[in-house]
Amino acid sequence: MKAFATSTLRRAAALALALLMMLGLAVPAAAREDQPPVPLGTTLAPGYVLGTGDKLRISVFGEPKLEGEYVVSSTGIVSFPLIGNIPASGQTVEALQENIRSKLAAGYLKDPRVSAEVLNYRPFYILGEINKPGEYPFVNGITVQQAVAMAGGFGYRANTRRVFIKRALDTMERPVEIKGKAVLLMPGDTVRVGERFF
Repeated sequence: MKAFATSTLRRAAALALALLMMLGLAVPAAAREDQPPVPLGTTLAPGYVLGTGDKLRISVFGEPKLEGEYVVSSTGIVSFPLIGNIPASGQTVEALQENIRSKLAAGYLKDPRVSAEVLNYRPFYILGEINKPGEYPFVNGITVQQAVAMAGGFGYRANTRRVFIKRALDTMERPVEIKGKAVLLMPGDTVRVGERFF
């Protein structure tokens, strides 16, 4: 009798978990292990990784003709005077500075001092059960709730407790609880607002 009760409870628990997974309210154990939750984050760290659409100001000390604003192209490069196309996507600002410095030092300038800063970050995207889905300009420190407000607020059927975020360098989206939490976005993020089921 005891074994029968235990077996029945296990079957009921398995059915309940399967139902929750079908409704999107539970994440399978394998997904939890392979996909850690999206970090709440802070403002952008010095090690920010550049990507398509980022706008930079690059200057070389004592060389005003080389100073200018440059955009990371759709192919991930920055075209810089004298040295041509420089890979930028996937690099930090510091790495890009060093790359430009070393290329300028190889036959163009003696001991160049290069400075680079991000003027405008690549946009973020918000879609799903939202009133105005689309592309929006990124502002350092923006939260999911502020992004929703920029996009006209939640739609009638929106799940206001949880969204799905895909970071720019990730291959898949991850669920993030937002009720009572200030979840920060990063440049290039895609936020999907799902439907509520009850």
